[in-house]
Amino acid sequence: MTTENPNRSTGRTGTALARARTLPPWSLLAAGALLGGLVGGAYGVLKTPQYTATSYVIAVPTEKSDPASALGFAQAYGRVATQLAVLGDAQVWAGVPVSTLRESVRTATSPDAPMVAVTATSTRPDLAADISNAVSRSLTRHANDTQGSTNVELLQFSRAVRPTEASSASPAVTGLVGASAGGLLGGLVLLVGPRRTEDAARPASVPGPAVAADAHGQL
Repeated sequence: MTTENPNRSTGRTGTALARARTLPPWSLLAAGALLGGLVGGAYGVLKTPQYTATSYVIAVPTEKSDPASALGFAQAYGRVATQLAVLGDAQVWAGVPVSTLRESVRTATSPDAPMVAVTATSTRPDLAADISNAVSRSLTRHANDTQGSTNVELLQFSRAVRPTEASSASPAVTGLVGASAGGLLGGLVLLVGPRRTEDAARPASVPGPAVAADAHGQL
């Protein structure tokens, strides 16, 4: 049975540290950028792509209302589009549970136009379009049930179509982001790490024999 000498292990570690100290400062930046780029690229490859589809509905005032009222109700419809009353009907048409709808559906409104954008995200492009259209259909139905009191009609302006490209970031983009983050971390390590001064790196000077002798004669 053989055992390794502890002194030898310590010597190897010291040699490795000494070699690391001799590397130029920019090598840490390069290593961080390279490692970050590899991690970011791998994340982009392994992550399941996401697809996004958007449908639009528009609020139209009736004869007893005005455009300002339609704009106000459009803002309200945008907020209630993700409520249980609307999603409960949408789940039947989309064929997915309400929990999936809550996670994938987002709405957006404009302060200048009485329009609501219903955006759905899914790992399947066809399902993303189906979810968006189902929520828009359910929202339109619920809004028009109260048309007699609101004097505003909600109409479908544009149906969602099946997306042809993923909306999530590509491996090239995630790799670039990772490389930037890795380089930034490497730069921070250089800033907070110990700095070597010229005095510490320069060996101490020892007076020569002639200088020592002169000094002895003056005493």
